[in-house]
Amino acid sequence: MTLLETAHGAYVAGRRARVIAARLADFVPVDADVLDVGCGDGVIAWLLAERRPDVCVTGVDVLVREDARVPVEPFDGHTLPFADDAFDVVQFIDVLHHCERPLELLAEARRVARTAVIIKDHALQGVLAERTLRLMDEVGNRRHGVALPYNYLRPEEWMRAFERTGLTVEQHVDRLGLYPWPLGAVFDRRLHFMMRL
Repeated sequence: MTLLETAHGAYVAGRRARVIAARLADFVPVDADVLDVGCGDGVIAWLLAERRPDVCVTGVDVLVREDARVPVEPFDGHTLPFADDAFDVVQFIDVLHHCERPLELLAEARRVARTAVIIKDHALQGVLAERTLRLMDEVGNRRHGVALPYNYLRPEEWMRAFERTGLTVEQHVDRLGLYPWPLGAVFDRRLHFMMRL
């Protein structure tokens, strides 16, 4: 592990997970069964369930980690191994930009979700946005073996993707405050969003 990865783990990762879980708690409906696609170590899902005891979270991931904090089932990265309308909510937390075909997975989420699809991801906008997002991905994901195709979309591309999969925006936040000062000035900006569709 590099010095930068160590600093990220100590100074950034925990805060990021807590902030995302707090935002999710405002987006997820009452008594929801939630499928967390690409849940990784399950920390965000676990924090969400801790904040919202009425919520039940199940994870799926292409890389199932032994230390995951929630139950995780393996999946192939393309087809969710569940029946239509199997969950109230399907959520993607920084997952779709790791996919070669994000629309395919969005369509799967729409099939499996009864009520909502929630996405936290990146928006490619602003000065040096792509370089900044690549750096964040390298530091946060490379050591875990996560695929890094750097498939970042501009806000208008996200909107077209939602339209093509029959999803409409119900709730949207683009100032998440994930990073502590002074890192937020560089890494927050408007590079992140959360939407309930």
